[in-house]
This record gives sequence, C-alpha cells and structure tokens, in this order.
Amino acid sequence: MAYKWTFTTIGGNTRVHVAKGEDFRHLGELDEKMWTVLSCPTTGLEISADTLALMDGDHDGKIRIDEVVATSNYLCAMLRDPEVLLAESDELRIADLNEDNDEAKQMAEVARRIAGKEETINLAAVNAAIAAIVVEQKAAPEAPLAADIIAAVHEHEADYNEWFRAAELEKMGLAITDPEKQPKIAEKEWKTLSAQVAAYEAEAKAVADANAAAVAAATGEYQPLKKLLMIKRDFYTLIKNYISFQDFYNREIKAIFQCGRLVIDQRACELCVKVADAGRMAAEAGKSGMYLLFCDCENKATGKKMSIVAAMTQGDVHNLEVGKNAIFYDRNGLDYDAIVTKIIDNPISIRQAFWTPYRKFAKWVTDLVNKSVAEKESKGLEDMKANATVAAENAKKDAAEGKKQENKKKAFDIATFAGIFAAIGMAIGYIGSFISGLAEGINNTPWWHLIIWIIGIMLIISGPSMLLAYFKLRRRNLAPVLNANGWAVNAEAIINVPFGVTLTSVAKFPVLKLKDPFAQKGLPVWAKILITLLVLALIAAVVVAYMYFTQTGCFAA
Repeated sequence: MAYKWTFTTIGGNTRVHVAKGEDFRHLGELDEKMWTVLSCPTTGLEISADTLALMDGDHDGKIRIDEVVATSNYLCAMLRDPEVLLAESDELRIADLNEDNDEAKQMAEVARRIAGKEETINLAAVNAAIAAIVVEQKAAPEAPLAADIIAAVHEHEADYNEWFRAAELEKMGLAITDPEKQPKIAEKEWKTLSAQVAAYEAEAKAVADANAAAVAAATGEYQPLKKLLMIKRDFYTLIKNYISFQDFYNREIKAIFQCGRLVIDQRACELCVKVADAGRMAAEAGKSGMYLLFCDCENKATGKKMSIVAAMTQGDVHNLEVGKNAIFYDRNGLDYDAIVTKIIDNPISIRQAFWTPYRKFAKWVTDLVNKSVAEKESKGLEDMKANATVAAENAKKDAAEGKKQENKKKAFDIATFAGIFAAIGMAIGYIGSFISGLAEGINNTPWWHLIIWIIGIMLIISGPSMLLAYFKLRRRNLAPVLNANGWAVNAEAIINVPFGVTLTSVAKFPVLKLKDPFAQKGLPVWAKILITLLVLALIAAVVVAYMYFTQTGCFAA
C-alpha cells in the first residue's frame, strides 16, 4: 500500500508537507517530480557547511535527492523514532538511540561514557570530550633553509627547471635559450637546493599525516556520534528548504538561502541572497520578474566581504540608483557597508507602474535639457574664448596703428517697434480668444464627460504599464535567482503581491500635528494661475512676433 503523504499549497504550488517522523522513513518512496528542489550547493547557505559535507556522499559540492534519501535512511536506522528530528536540536536522549543496530549501540556506549549520570548527550559535550584527548605528537622536522629561501625556490622552480632542460637540448642543437632568462645559480647548486627543499617537505608531510592519523585513531570512536548529532540538528531544516519551501513562506523564520537584511531608502529588504556567480546571476535573475538590487558588502573591522542581490517588493524606486550606499546585516547581526552596483528594473506595485511613464518622460526631458544646456554652455565658452582672442589681437593691432574704432549706432526704427507692439497685441488677442473658447467648451460639456476624458487620457498613458505590471507581479518567481546560485529548483517559488509586501518593510511614522519652521511656503492658487497665464501669454507673444517679422522680412539684413 502506497504511503499517504500530507500535501499543502505553498507559493502557488502544491507541495509535500513533511511534518511527522514517519515521513522520514518513506522519503525514498516520494516521486522525485514532487520535490521542490533536485539539488542544492553545500556552501554559501545559512546551514552548517560541515553537516552538508557529511551528507555529500560523492563530494561534488551538491546535495542531490539520492543523498537526502540515504541520509534519511541512516537517521532512521540509528534512531528508535525519527520523530526526534523535528526538534532541530543537537541534543539527544541516549535511550532514543536504536541499540538493535550495532553502530548505534557503539554510539550509545560512547554517549554514556561522556554523559556520566546524564540521560542526554549533545554536540558541545562530544566536542569537549574530543578536545580533552591528549595525543602524543611527533615533532616537525627542522627546516634546512630560511622560509623566504624555500618560498623563492617554489617561485622559480618551474622557470629554472625549464631553462636548464632547454640548455641541455641546446647542447645537442635542439633548442635555443634566452641568455637574459638564465638563472643566476649554477645548475648543480640549483638541483641540490631543490632536493633539500623536497626532502624537507616530504618529511614534514609524513610527520603531519602521522599526527593526524594518531588524532583520528584517538578520537575515532567519538566521530560517529558527532556526525549523528550534527545531521540530527540540521536535517529537518534542510528538508523544509528542499522538499518544500516551508521556511521561506513562514514569515517567522528565514530560509537557508536568505543571508540577511538590507536597509536602504527607509526600507528593509528581507529577501537577500548571496551571489555565487555574478555573471550568471546578472544574466538569469531578470527572469524572476522582481526589482533587484545588486550590492557589494564589506565589514571594515573584520575584512569580510560578500556580494548579495536583494529584492525590493514594496515602496517606490525614484531614489534608488547605482552607487547608492546602504547597510546590510547578516544572519548573525554583523553589519556591512553596502553599495548598489547594479539594478534590474521590474514593477514593484500597480501604483508605481501608474506613475512610471510620467517619470520616464520627465527623466527624458530633463536629460535632454541638461544635454542641450551642457552643449550650449560648452559652445558658448569656446565662442567666448575665440572672441576674446580676436578682440585682444585687434586691440593690439589698433594700438600699433593709432587708430580708434568709432561706435556705430543704428537709427531708431519706429516702424520696427510698431510692428513688435502690434504682434504682441495680436498674440494677446489670440490667447484671449483661446481661453474664451476653452472656457465656453468646458461650460458646454457635461462634467461627467470631462471626467471620462481625463480618465481615458490617463489610461492611454498608464494603462499598458499597469497591465504589464499586473501580470509580472502575479508571476514573480524566486527560482531563477536560486538557479543562478547553483540550485536545481523543480517548481516555481511565486512571490505574489500579499507575500511580497511581507518581504520588504517600510518606515511608518506616527501622525504628528507639528509645525515645521522650515516648511516650503507655496504660492496661493490664484497666484499660480496668474503666473501660468502670463507665461503662456509671453510664449505666445514671442511665437507670433517671430512669425510676423519672418513674414514681413524685418529680420532680413
């Protein structure tokens, strides 16, 4: 009869829920297509790398399904009831060891010897017992040469050996050596020196291996118990992040791939993952549909460095940019200086998507204006320099010839100014007619028509961005980020809007009725309207005047 598993829906997928000891006995019967993860790395996770190394049977740096199943079978053989694995603790009652198994029986004997009158054993007690063992160590051989000489021998070993080999071939006419690369030591002396270093290092290695073997022999009886306690402590944690993503979707704890918390722009990002391969992460992470911040982090006191990618799932983005500084806290509370090095831009919310087209247009206009101003400023400065040079040369020439420049003034052309005043009057008339027509049109249009027009225009501008954001927010997926770190994720890990909100916390200030002495004092509404009308009138006057003078030929000559 097939084993009856418990299923649950987590992260947009139906997953197996391991919640009782009997489940561990049947992991080998679970269809691998139902596992959320097919393999994960043994390093870079918030779980003991030493424990994962014990589970990595082929020592390839990955934990695969068959190795998880083998570990589960091992635990079930060593323990009377695998229910104790759910505690995620390195403490074990000695009575819980399955003494019907010879290996477990030997562990129980060692555990009783360490525990004395206690009924339980833990990892700290085992480590203390191992540390208390005194093993006689052989003395390391004395080095025949100074450390810097030995280092120099290793540094030049390949080049010198190659040169002397080529020199032998050159004697037979089979090679040509470069005299500039000839060693400053004779070949015989070099071979003697190399042989001394090789003999010393071989002896030192033999002594080190013998000492290690002696320690292993003295502590060997403790190692099986230590291995069992380490795996007992971490196995259920791995299962919850392997068969399903229970820890990730449980907001009270963090998953083993979450490395800490990034605080930036009055927000704290809880979904932070270490970057193992920056190139692959940059190429793959965009498929997640999340707004991602790549950061380089460093703790100056300890010299620790790491690269992370953090998901921003709430708030706005207009203050986020490459080069922005932040603070990152690892899982142990150690703080790092963080700097944003790359941003993958994806929607954070429907509201943010609504304003995105306007912000992009405003940025485009600002960049265009800044570029134009910079170009004109540069050109003006060059023209000014050129004119100043010409003026200086002319002044010197006039001073030498004794000539004086006469100022010529153009006659006041009353007709020209009359035309300008007429053009301004026409512009004001046009503006007045426009405003009058606009007011009449609004007055004759039902108010609800105006609202529909405004909503329609806004939907035309923001609708596509909001629609795209809606679909992307529904499909945000953590799997591409983990895959870029060497995981083989077998199912989607959806981060929908409600769950995404829990992954980024935003600063919330209390409502205060305080008067800000430095608050910006704005203009009254009527003043803003008046200024707007005057600016429009001025622009229209300039345009009409330019058209008038162009048509009448006043600017010709």
